[in-house]
Amino acid sequence: MTQTQNAPARVNARLGYNNYGKAEVNLMKVKRDTERHEIRELQVRVAMTGDFAAAHEQGDNTDLIATDTVRNTIYGLAKEGFNGSPEEFGKELVAHFVKTGPRVTGGFMEFTEYLWERIQVGGQGHDHSFVRQMPQRTGRVESEDGQTFKVTSGIENLYVLKTTESGWANYLLNERFTTLPETHERLMASYVTAKWEYNEGEVDYDAVWGRVYRQIQETFTDHYSPSLQNTLFLMGQAVLTMCPEISRIYFRMPNKHHLQYNLQRFGLENNLEIFHVDPEPYGLMEGWVERA
Repeated sequence: MTQTQNAPARVNARLGYNNYGKAEVNLMKVKRDTERHEIRELQVRVAMTGDFAAAHEQGDNTDLIATDTVRNTIYGLAKEGFNGSPEEFGKELVAHFVKTGPRVTGGFMEFTEYLWERIQVGGQGHDHSFVRQMPQRTGRVESEDGQTFKVTSGIENLYVLKTTESGWANYLLNERFTTLPETHERLMASYVTAKWEYNEGEVDYDAVWGRVYRQIQETFTDHYSPSLQNTLFLMGQAVLTMCPEISRIYFRMPNKHHLQYNLQRFGLENNLEIFHVDPEPYGLMEGWVERA
């Protein structure tokens, strides 16, 4: 017998949830309608959902939109539109593919926006020269019909640090493997990742993102932090207070340990001045803060 004859019969199978599209499309748009230019830089993923079973199961590509076309559409619609927020641009893209794709019924657009600030010259922002910032703006726009949308916006890589007004005490100490001493004075730092969902109604996504970005930073400064968990909750509470458009907000906050370095062996005092930045392992806090 041949190997094929010995092979087991194929099981009955069906296609589950699936999508396809184009990812990591890097786009920059420069607005030149005045001498003071404006720029926006996005990395975009667009995925379509719909009736794609024939392509998967029979290899029949009839009426499918090529992913190369998806890429070209992103650039083309950015030229014709993308005059507002990335979230609104995402709605334009998903609606376009539902309208033009015979087999497309819905889809989503995800983006990372790289933030640029004007280079300061003589105390003034330059008209056409910029410096890229560390944090990124993120978001996802999804729709099942190309007409109604669920929007999630976010922030990544917002690196915050304070040199005092933080501690870690009153935790479980009488445990076999606990060696960490309590402290009421430490350096606290974290990379903040946040994402939030919206209540129904019209939203100025750019304005809300700016308020959230500022409020997270302001709240980080305004209290003694007995734990990173407490700071996470207070930041979420403050965002919900300042942004009625938001229904709930999620945070992912690693504790970036800055450990006081032992200089006594060199005959030197270290009054919370010299730290070793320990990349890993690290504590990790996650949580949603929601309206009660």
